[in-house]
Order: sequence, then C-alpha cells, then structure tokens
Amino acid sequence: MSSLNVEKNGSKLKEEEQEESFLARHWQKMVALVLWLTIGGGLWWYAASNNLTPVEVVQALADLFQSPFGALIYILVYAIRPLLLFSAVVLTLAGGSIFGPVWGVVIVVIASNISAMIAYIVGRYFGEGLIEEGDESGGLMQKYAQRLRDNSFETVLIMRLIFLPYDLVNYLCGFLKIDWKAYLLATVLGSVPGTIAFVLFGASLDISEGITNPEFNPWTIAASVAIVFVSIMVSRYMKKRESDAEAK
Repeated sequence: MSSLNVEKNGSKLKEEEQEESFLARHWQKMVALVLWLTIGGGLWWYAASNNLTPVEVVQALADLFQSPFGALIYILVYAIRPLLLFSAVVLTLAGGSIFGPVWGVVIVVIASNISAMIAYIVGRYFGEGLIEEGDESGGLMQKYAQRLRDNSFETVLIMRLIFLPYDLVNYLCGFLKIDWKAYLLATVLGSVPGTIAFVLFGASLDISEGITNPEFNPWTIAASVAIVFVSIMVSRYMKKRESDAEAK
C-alpha cells in the first residue's frame, strides 16, 4: 500500500514539474498571446458594439485608400490584417475596386505576401519548441509536420491553389516551422491565380455609390470564375502527380 502511495506521489510531482517547466519555457508567449487576443478582441468588440460589419469597416477606409498615399496605407492595413483576423477576401475585393485590375493585382500581391510573412513569423514564434523538427515519436501531429517540412514547396503551393483559408495556412506553416524560403516562393506563385481572380471580381464592382450597393461588370466576373476553375484544375493535377510519385 505504501509503495502505491509513493508511486502516486512521484507521478504527481513529475506532472507538476512538467507543468512548471512548460510555464517557465513559454510564459512570454502566453503573455504575448493574451495581449494579442485583448487588442484584437477589443477592436472586434468596438466594431460589433457600433454595428460595423467588415464591409462597412472597409467602406470607412475607402477614402484613405483613394488618397495620394492610398496604396501605402492599403499595404499597411493589409499587412497587419492577420493580427486582427480581418477578412483577406474583403480587403482584396476592395483593392480591385479601388485600384483597378492592373494596379490592383500588383498592390494586392505585394500586400498579401507581406501579410502572409507576418502571419508566418507570428505562427513560428508561438510554435517554437512545441514540435521539434525530426521528432516523429509524438504521434500523428509530428509525422504530419515532418512530412509537410519534407515537401514544403509542393504542399504549400497546392494549399494556395485550392484556396484553403489564407490565414490558416500562414499560421500553420509558421507553427510547423516550414522552411520560409519554400513557403514564401510557394505563396507568391500559388496566390497569384486567387489574387487575380478576386481582384478582377473586385474591379468589376463599382463602389462609387458605396460597397453595399455595387454595380457589377459581368465580363470581369466571368474571367474571375474562369481563373478559379483553372487554379483548382492545376492543383488537382499536381496532387495526382504527387500521389503517383509516392506510389512508385
């Protein structure tokens, strides 16, 4: 009986030591996470309490985006967007409508890739030390993380081409410590079709009377839909080729 109690006490002490060790190693991240959630939650609470939808927030920013420094302001807002969990789609559509199909694509590509790298860095910071590279002893998560690291470029490229949630991919790749060079290249290339599609769709909207009352251009909408279709087809081809290579 006494040996059983000793065993239980030893197990309890070990658990407490592990908990203290985790807090000692990650307390800075926990403080940063609380601050991040507090600021983001505060802004969302302010918008909700004033009945502001994401579209109305962009409408309020539209005048700034059309000022002489509008492109720089747009890029800055887009860059910090993932920290506030604000919709990338809404801002991309607004970029197409305000800057047009040509400059809209250029500006949104720059802004979205800066945004993607910021989210990647944030995810990498919070994921540091949680999943060790090369460690497959911890189960499915570690094995999937290692597989993603081994095929970083192809995997990220496919995720971009099939339009997985933008910020989810950004944070996941940072959290799993995907090679940043492969991540950035795959993001730049894989995001182009989606960016062009959404910018063209945005460019088809005449928001001179407000974002909530747009007028549509059917030809640019058709081009946007065609690009989305081609992007999905390309991703399916790449996925099939990857599966065939693994089978050999």
